[in-house]
Amino acid sequence: MIQIESAIEGRRFNLHKLEQLLKPRGYTIGGNWDYDRGFFDYKMANDEGYQFLRVPFSAVDGQLDKRGAVVELGTPFVLNHVYQAGLDDGPDPGNMTASFNQFAEPEDPDGSVDDKYVAKGRELVRELETALSI
Repeated sequence: MIQIESAIEGRRFNLHKLEQLLKPRGYTIGGNWDYDRGFFDYKMANDEGYQFLRVPFSAVDGQLDKRGAVVELGTPFVLNHVYQAGLDDGPDPGNMTASFNQFAEPEDPDGSVDDKYVAKGRELVRELETALSI
């Protein structure tokens, strides 16, 4: 994980409006949230893993699943999520009556990050600063 200092850190936004700005630019929240915090992810590549720019946020007014939530952005970072090839050697059966987690555990959820993805992450952060008028 490589942090990228930015003027967006500490800025507050209505979550719904922020989503409307970021989703058309390729950012997703997906399953990366809880009631009080989450991440916007921009998938940069799928090069022997997944390379993301991740922008953390936390609720400062309301909960994320409620209308009108206000969030504060954290320090963006570039992440290399290296996945396992083949079958998972330690699957989580969850509650067998309701679900089964079919996805393998990551081989390295915080793999080393190639310089080209750090540079791309910095470029994306500058674009975010412009898009968010910072």
